[in-house]
Amino acid sequence: QVQLEESGGGLVQAGGSLRLSCAASGRTFRIYGMGWFRQAPGKEREFVAAMRSSDGDTNYADSVKGRFTISSDSPKSTVYLQMNSLKPEDTAVYLCAAALYGRSLSTSDEYDYWGQGTQVTVSS
Repeated sequence: QVQLEESGGGLVQAGGSLRLSCAASGRTFRIYGMGWFRQAPGKEREFVAAMRSSDGDTNYADSVKGRFTISSDSPKSTVYLQMNSLKPEDTAVYLCAAALYGRSLSTSDEYDYWGQGTQVTVSS
């Protein structure tokens, strides 16, 4: 089992920045990759960014490229999402996920464990 806990969400004005953290615990040695998704009210869960543990390779949704950065101190235990130039449309619950196997790591069905999520609200 792997447990995930997100932190760092909050309220920020448009153009501002936030840094989300996701701490993994448990059998983290099994983790192939970790990712961030988001879900706004009434919308489907959306891929944001992912990192493969073996080589640190990253992948981003087009909507956040150049504004968000996924990073890690230890790719199987803690990942961060630095979010800059935030827009009101970035408002959502942000969820961290861990995959034991994967390919692109850009689809939610590749992930095996999910955190509870942290709310990010961007005001205009």
